[in-house]
Amino acid sequence: MTVARKKDLVREYKERKTRPGVFAVRCLADDAAWTGTSRDLDSQQNGIWFQLRMGNHMNKALQQAWARHGADAFRFEILEVVEDDNPEMIGLLLKEREAHWRAQEGA
Repeated sequence: MTVARKKDLVREYKERKTRPGVFAVRCLADDAAWTGTSRDLDSQQNGIWFQLRMGNHMNKALQQAWARHGADAFRFEILEVVEDDNPEMIGLLLKEREAHWRAQEGA
């Protein structure tokens, strides 16, 4: 791969449109769920799975469930994609939508 091609790929990645929203991590073995928000839903699962595999996820209950049941017992689910043209308000909107989903999911 040429240097120019690498630069083009990096630029394209940085310019891509991200999808903010609310997600759930579900443990199928014990029917538990954890909700969260992300400004980039498409890359969120990889980040969470990496932290869990390394044993250093900040949610200790989720980390313990992962250690107990293994990766095959977990699913990543996008609950809602949040559309907002005002980047200054997206954080507040994500918090509101997460509260809604936590109440609905009992997570």
